[in-house]
Amino acid sequence: MVKEINGQEYNIPQHVAIILDGNGRWAKKRHMPRNYGHVQGAKTVEQICEDAWNLGIKYLTVYAFSTENWKRPQDEVGALMKLLGNYLKDCIERTSKNNMRVRVIGEKSRLDEKLREQIEHLEEVSAVNTGLNFTIALNYGSRDEMLRAMNRLTMDVKDNKVAAGEVTEELFTTYLDTAELPDPDLMIRTSGEQRLSNWLLWQLAYAEFYFTDVLWPDFNKEELIHAIAYYNGRERRFGGI
Repeated sequence: MVKEINGQEYNIPQHVAIILDGNGRWAKKRHMPRNYGHVQGAKTVEQICEDAWNLGIKYLTVYAFSTENWKRPQDEVGALMKLLGNYLKDCIERTSKNNMRVRVIGEKSRLDEKLREQIEHLEEVSAVNTGLNFTIALNYGSRDEMLRAMNRLTMDVKDNKVAAGEVTEELFTTYLDTAELPDPDLMIRTSGEQRLSNWLLWQLAYAEFYFTDVLWPDFNKEELIHAIAYYNGRERRFGGI
């Protein structure tokens, strides 16, 4: 999709994946507790969803809580879970208002029952919406995702649902959490860190990577446009040559 932004035409990436990094550092700079940064970061997510759709992005996937985040201090994890619960509850109204479809990926079994029920309800009520496809990664780790996919695939081979020796990339993709989504075209990570941190390792094989020093609560529409401009400056080639 080509769209004019600020008088210039850009090829808009269909799917953007974002690592929401820097909430804690943003709060520390303001002499506030880390949880305050997470609250502000959640507000930024709300706005970026709207901005992404208005810019022509069809799929937006965000890394909200990783499998490694359980190692954080218990009070911070508890506050994050409470914040996520409140966010998902409020998200139901926003999805209806903004015609947004929401999916949640990751290993949900470790989440508490109430949170799992909220996720199921949100996915169900938003499934008919035709606007932005918004995906939230909760208790997600790419290695965990691929192991879960391989275990399911192995069982299907054992049950003769899949022929041994005939597994293709396309087939394996259908076992991933993101089976319903196209691979991301652009990956954004905020806060200056330049690593993937176990994020969509399979799906990002041919994505462009954009790293910015901006902390996530300060990320806005103009920063998203900067990322799109960077994406447009890259020569999109596949196959590694």
